[in-house]
Amino acid sequence: MVAGTGTVVAADYFQSYSVVGLLAVVGVLFVAVAFGAGRLLRPVVPTPEKLLTYECGVDPVGEGWAHTQVRYYVYAFLYVIFAVDSIFLFPWATVFAAPGYGATTLVEMFIFLGFLAVGLLYAYKKGVLTWT
Repeated sequence: MVAGTGTVVAADYFQSYSVVGLLAVVGVLFVAVAFGAGRLLRPVVPTPEKLLTYECGVDPVGEGWAHTQVRYYVYAFLYVIFAVDSIFLFPWATVFAAPGYGATTLVEMFIFLGFLAVGLLYAYKKGVLTWT
């Protein structure tokens, strides 16, 4: 190893990050200038209709509290569970194909699928998967 090469490698390393930092600063400045120009150039004419709370085209009447059925949250939760499952399957498949990792990744996948099966069984027992 030649003396001083560590300094050159470190300088190259930090120089590559300085480009990323400079790009981040330029991006923040671009957004700040765009918001500032928008604030200066837009017309400001507040009316009672413009200051009224807007919710999906329906005029807000009554209380602010509304009843929402819990089943929509449960469907969203089940979707997230299976989306995570599908995201985990792709890297698993590539590692499973690599030599020397087959048995380990196969055991890991069956443990992961076991957790998902327990969650699915729990949802089935609670009646979440039945249409009403």
